[in-house]
Amino acid sequence: MRSLLISAVMVAGLSTPALAATFTVNVDGTDAIFLAGRTDIPIPAASAPWGDSSPATEDGMLRHSGATPEEALETLPDSIAVAGGDVVRVLDPVVGGINFFNGPGVLFGPEGNSTLTSSSISSFGGISGYKGTQGALVGVFLANSIPTGVAPPATLDFGTIGTDFATLSPEIGQIFFIGDGQTSGGVFHEFVAPVSATRLFFGVPDAFGFNGVPGAYDDNDGSYQIRVGVNEVPTLTPVPLPATALLLLGALGGLRVLRKRNT
Repeated sequence: MRSLLISAVMVAGLSTPALAATFTVNVDGTDAIFLAGRTDIPIPAASAPWGDSSPATEDGMLRHSGATPEEALETLPDSIAVAGGDVVRVLDPVVGGINFFNGPGVLFGPEGNSTLTSSSISSFGGISGYKGTQGALVGVFLANSIPTGVAPPATLDFGTIGTDFATLSPEIGQIFFIGDGQTSGGVFHEFVAPVSATRLFFGVPDAFGFNGVPGAYDDNDGSYQIRVGVNEVPTLTPVPLPATALLLLGALGGLRVLRKRNT
């Protein structure tokens, strides 16, 4: 069981106040970004292989041939609600670490391990591949439908894009780098949701040798934590709200915790 912490506020200064929300999301090392939105395929028991290792059939990932110390199951990534055109801003530096190798070991931070050209993982179903640092924190926007039966979008190459972008506008199903959430100059990343987006998932890209068919999640330990705001503009100067808006603000101002059980 994991928790997704959400707070909702009103963005003032508009003729019709807009809803903004802040989310704190925990991302486990087993949160396979390639399984985002994939409620249609069962995750096999520990040490059992997937039904098919070919991504063309959209039901197979790769696991170690023998038992791992963790015997970890792949988990479905958590998501937050978004709408097309929403701007998702990282609000704090991402924290935590994940180990991608058998047994206890060094925890690699959310920027990932090694260089920006050290990972090249294939697409899976309707979700793109990933090119960037090994095991970094990544995200993917999806619509309401399960990402299957459609051609995946082009893979973004962060060896070329780099990680010092301030704003990025990924397509539906296109995995994008988040890392620690900021540029080398300390500017927080922001991501613009594509037109048909309804959900933003957070997870980890993994594969044997960080190349080829997605998989090798069954020996992962650790987690990352990220706090983001959707249409959250903390520097906006407040203006008085009408009484009806103040009543709505009071109704939305509390914190609530949503719980999701991983499949």
